Amino acid sequence: MAMGTIAAPEHRARLVRRGKHLGWLTIAWNSLEALLSIIAGLLAGSVSLLGFGFDSMIELASGAALLWRMSVDADEERRERVERTSLRIVGGCFLVLAAYLVAESVRSLLLREPPEHSPMGIAVTSASLVVMPLLATAKRNVGNRLGSAAMEADSKQSEFCMWLSAIVLAGLVLNAAFGMWWADPVAALAMVPVITKEGIEGLRGEACRCH
Repeated sequence: MAMGTIAAPEHRARLVRRGKHLGWLTIAWNSLEALLSIIAGLLAGSVSLLGFGFDSMIELASGAALLWRMSVDADEERRERVERTSLRIVGGCFLVLAAYLVAESVRSLLLREPPEHSPMGIAVTSASLVVMPLLATAKRNVGNRLGSAAMEADSKQSEFCMWLSAIVLAGLVLNAAFGMWWADPVAALAMVPVITKEGIEGLRGEACRCH
């Protein structure tokens, strides 16, 4: 995606402050999301919910990297290096998550382990479907005006989290409404290709178009 018009210098500081606020808001939301999803996943024995919770923890790393990026905005050479480093750190985390989801999902399918119903998990993923599009849009707008690949990548992470929420929610609802126990590990496996793609692109630095 091509960057939009970069803000004039006199407006840049204000945009950086807004970027920091969005970063802190992302960290706060993902902290709550990770805590509730992991608790719900452990209580229900849900692979997809646990994976969603771990993804939220990776989103925390992405949010921290974004704040790091915003803190060095005035140093053009340093911010380029920070953007590439942060993308690679988050990319590696995604590949670890993908491997975990494959192993746990296959194990659950082979052992035919049905998860319990999880009203908490349904509530968390439903809320994420509302919050994440709003965060993604706000971060994309700021990122375009700053010319920041890190902010753009972080907005994509929020969009990515929204789609994962939909996948996990579908598995939870199918299990709760129709007793389709296999929908949970299948939902987790459905997350793997997208997570792997994001991880590989992050490690390669392909999402980094630094300015």
